[in-house]
Amino acid sequence: MKPSIMKKMTAAVVAAGILMPAMAQAETIKIGTMRLGTAWYVFGATLSQLLNKYMPDAKVEVVARGGGKGNPISVSKGKVQIALSNVATSVWAYNGHPVVYKGIKYSNIRGLVGGLNSVWVNAMVKEEYIKKTGNDTMEKIFGSGKPVRIVMKPEGSSIPVVADMMMEALGSSRDQVEKDGGKIIQVGAKQIPALLRDGRADLYFEVGLKGHGTVTEATLTSDLRFMDMPDKVLSQLSKQGLAAKPMPVWFKGQTKPTMSVDMGTMLIVNESMSTETAYTITKIIIENKAAMAKAHKAWARFKPEDAWKPENNGIPLHPGAIKYYKERGWM
Repeated sequence: MKPSIMKKMTAAVVAAGILMPAMAQAETIKIGTMRLGTAWYVFGATLSQLLNKYMPDAKVEVVARGGGKGNPISVSKGKVQIALSNVATSVWAYNGHPVVYKGIKYSNIRGLVGGLNSVWVNAMVKEEYIKKTGNDTMEKIFGSGKPVRIVMKPEGSSIPVVADMMMEALGSSRDQVEKDGGKIIQVGAKQIPALLRDGRADLYFEVGLKGHGTVTEATLTSDLRFMDMPDKVLSQLSKQGLAAKPMPVWFKGQTKPTMSVDMGTMLIVNESMSTETAYTITKIIIENKAAMAKAHKAWARFKPEDAWKPENNGIPLHPGAIKYYKERGWM
């Protein structure tokens, strides 16, 4: 083989040796959200665009599944690098809630940005059901022994977990509902408005935040009433990290603020994420609030200066986030 050809081959090998590691080092960032069409998916898509803009070398992907209950597990196990989570579910996962997480502690999750928005949990009842049964309070609905057909999202969402807690506080359960002749219907968000409209469901458990697409559609196409949570429910749920808080009047069917509980929304990461990456992502989110609010009305209430506060996170912050908040003089 000619020396000149050998030199060219050697140079190519060396070049490949230099380029390959650089390509392998391209950071992959998967964002755990929820199903298509949800507010969390919209946020994840917005965040993906921001990361692509400010971290062009990263490979960003939005994972359209998970939810409040499942996302902490996905982050803990490294299936996603970032995820939206409720403050309540983050606390449950970190501490290993005996029921929700079967005592398993996912203590390697860390907070990045808290207080993204409030997430209320609501019980909406069809006026037709109230007229037929006379059950115009949650105590009556779950204490009368009369059948009620409950619709909510599938397991993996935080809604079924909170619904179980609510029913337990009222001396009921899913089993009791079915014993009384009722039904528990769990379907995707897109199917729920039609079930209510067609008279196949009476009570709808769902999160409430300004501009929530499914709730808006359901309230505009069915005659629903928002139910205040009784004191016994508020007291029980407050022990589980859900703050008692009235939801403003945002939907048809509300005549006044609805007394409910706030699950909170935060962004979580694994403790193994580098300080530099966590710092950069925190900075991108904090300094692009306008883009978030433009993508979905719910994020308009986000206060960046409060993103570090313990009550908005519930679990320890990542060192990279702490570095950013201290630089801003907020911590």
